[in-house]
Amino acid sequence: MNILKQVPNIIFENDDFVAINKPAGMLSIPDRMQSEHSLKDFLINKYGNIFTVHRLDKETSGIILFAKNDAAHRYLSQQFENRETEKYYVGLVQGSIGKKEGIIEEAIIEHPVKKGLMTTAKKGKPSITEYKVLEEAGGFSLMEFRILTGRTHQIRVHMKFLGHPLACDELYGNGDPILLSSIKKKHFKRSMSEDSERPMLSRLGLHSYKLTFSDLEGKRLTLEAPVPKDIKALMTQLKKWKG
Repeated sequence: MNILKQVPNIIFENDDFVAINKPAGMLSIPDRMQSEHSLKDFLINKYGNIFTVHRLDKETSGIILFAKNDAAHRYLSQQFENRETEKYYVGLVQGSIGKKEGIIEEAIIEHPVKKGLMTTAKKGKPSITEYKVLEEAGGFSLMEFRILTGRTHQIRVHMKFLGHPLACDELYGNGDPILLSSIKKKHFKRSMSEDSERPMLSRLGLHSYKLTFSDLEGKRLTLEAPVPKDIKALMTQLKKWKG
């Protein structure tokens, strides 16, 4: 099993749970093949015993909770199951959204043909995503999402349904990395070949940035993980070149 290339950042912890800012590209929990080191493996090594409360896709960065004991596991898991948590994401999507705020209510089901993918279908599980456009520049939109249900790939599937897939999404979009040369082709002079140009963003443009829930004493907590530097830097460049 491979060791972690990046040590995860602990946002908050107490005797009952720990909140981690998971890097993009890291598994939340081990896969069936135990093919690589996961965040849960790291926490087991650190704390000895740990319990999965919820998950983030491997490609998604941001806040994720793990419980340190059985009581906390039951208490926190029940909040997620009963939709008592508030889960917010930021995402970079392709194109400009016509309606700047809205709610997507499209049921989601496993794709009938493509293994590992999800799709919208009337016979799927009810799925609700609230969204708001935060910024637009250079053919991309930075958006805030609140998911009221926790379906696999929910935001990714819903944005594909709207015709605006998330940036660099290999499953539901074209998966292409974002290059500065592609943003401003006429004015960008490369000293390197296009093949060797370093992408401004090459990973899924989705980040779990805020989570609100209750601790075991009933106190409401809101934890945040700052928008990653790569997404912030890309938006700065997009706004710079949008004219």
